[in-house]
Parts: sequence; C-alpha cells; structure tokens
Amino acid sequence: MSSETSTDQPPIRFDTKVAVLLRDDLETWQRLNVTSFLVSGLGSRVPEVIGDPYEDADGTAYLPMFRQPVVVFEGTKEVLKAAHARALSRALPRAVFTSDLFSTGNDRDNRAAVRAVGTGELDLVGLAVFGPRNGVDKVVKGARMHP
Repeated sequence: MSSETSTDQPPIRFDTKVAVLLRDDLETWQRLNVTSFLVSGLGSRVPEVIGDPYEDADGTAYLPMFRQPVVVFEGTKEVLKAAHARALSRALPRAVFTSDLFSTGNDRDNRAAVRAVGTGELDLVGLAVFGPRNGVDKVVKGARMHP
C-alpha cells in the first residue's frame, strides 16, 4: 500500500449503485444468508462491480471484492414486488431470492424452485440490483435503509 492514505485523496463518487432489498419479516440469519447469495449473483455476471485483488503488507493475496459500497434496504412484500417489476422494466442486472430457497439445499434445486414459478407469482424475500444510481434509486423507491 502506498504511503498516501484514503484521506489524502478526494472521495470516490460512483455513477452506479449496488442495492439489496430484503423483505422486512426475515429472521436475522435469513437476512445475512439472502444478502450473501444475492450479491454473489451480481459479482458473477457484472464484472465491472468487482475491484482489484487485495494484498496485505506481507504480500498475502486475497480475493477481489466489490469496488463500491452495497446499500441494503428493507421493505414489505409489496415493496419488494414493486421493486422487482421496476428492475425488470429497466432491464437492470438483478438477482432474486425466493422463500422456496430456504427449503432447498443446493444450486440445482434452487434454480428449479425459481423456474417452477411465474415471474408475477415469485414469493420474493430478496432482490439485488445494479445499475445507474438514479435507476437503482427508482427501483428501491418505497424501501427504507436496513437498520
């Protein structure tokens, strides 16, 4: 790492936003689980959200992570459904987590559970979205910041 600290440089402003919207009736363990699954989907398909690999002062390498903050919101089932529709209408990269996925134990069964339900009938408990800041803000309209 250079001798300059992050305070020696102007703050970085992002034109894009990564947002996760969770249903407000989830248990704590579910919120954490859903969030981790959702953001893994974005990282795998939207390479520009991933920064450079990390390295500590001893030269030990670490995997890259998101290059920008992830903002987490919560809302009712209705807010989540509306956000999903807005994300689809804007064709923004998105990942979904449905309530059915709590009862599956592997990726194959997860995909089959989502595939078995029509878009409008998905019982969404989580949504991750990436895109232009103003577009993502419109998608999560009506949600509140996660406490």
